[in-house]
Amino acid sequence: MDPQSTPLAMAGRPVVLTPPKQAAPRRQVVRPAAERSVVHAHLTIDGLREYRKVLAAEESNVSYWRRIIQARLDVVRAGSDVASASLKPVLTEARVGAGRQALVDIIAFDDVPVLPDLAGLWEHEVDPTDSVAIAALEGRLHAAEHQLSRYRKALHERLGAATSELIARYRDEPDLCLTALPVQPVRRAVSA
Repeated sequence: MDPQSTPLAMAGRPVVLTPPKQAAPRRQVVRPAAERSVVHAHLTIDGLREYRKVLAAEESNVSYWRRIIQARLDVVRAGSDVASASLKPVLTEARVGAGRQALVDIIAFDDVPVLPDLAGLWEHEVDPTDSVAIAALEGRLHAAEHQLSRYRKALHERLGAATSELIARYRDEPDLCLTALPVQPVRRAVSA
């Protein structure tokens, strides 16, 4: 169809044809080659998989805690406070420490930031009319969010290193991939 025969051109309106946009060139992502690490050398393949699973679960917990801290910080900044009694069941001392202990049992971290006292933050009640106490709580919540962010970053680094180790092992011994598959017992037909 020529531009002069379009309905708009026949109605006396100008028609401007623009060439089709070209898609932006795709950016190539360059990933470093997976390499074996002495840090993970003591772990069996199953131990390495379990370590990654624990890291992923801990990262999920930390992300959840960060969202909770950020929500409480938003509420405090908005000028009200959520009763800590209603939030205590969400963050208990047992939940706060369990994941890190599991990680310490597998590989000790000296450079991973310490988790903040999340349970203590929830137990700390503030008089909504005391601006100094509110500011102090806001500062503690902000600091806790920062600590959780650093801890989460350290977990991501560990998870990346463990994943690289796993890929390197699979590359060196492809049959290891098969050990990750669930094994179903072979059922044999009973002859009559």
